[in-house]
Amino acid sequence: MQSSPLTPAGITEMVKANQAFLIDVRDISEVQQTGVADGAIHIPLMMINTKANPQHPEFDTRLDTSKPVYLYCASGGRSGMATQAMQQFGFTQAVNIGGLGNWVQAGGERVPYAA
Repeated sequence: MQSSPLTPAGITEMVKANQAFLIDVRDISEVQQTGVADGAIHIPLMMINTKANPQHPEFDTRLDTSKPVYLYCASGGRSGMATQAMQQFGFTQAVNIGGLGNWVQAGGERVPYAA
């Protein structure tokens, strides 16, 4: 049975198949304390304008504007701001999925953060 794309299982399947990206926009202290969603890339909100902008020299080349991007933070506020920025950078399928707590409550795996 195929998981829905917007469930943690569906997003995890897409990330593992290199069909989507999952981005944690929380600060480093937060990810070190609580871990990250399985498969997430850590790009703090304050780095989104450089790391997620394909025109910037420090663009994270793991990202691809043609693929869906799912973003989260602690409660959904910062990931909402990051989603808007990424849409402006050409990520037309950027989606705010809320907070890490929402992810875990919906059955998503959380793993220790490894830099």
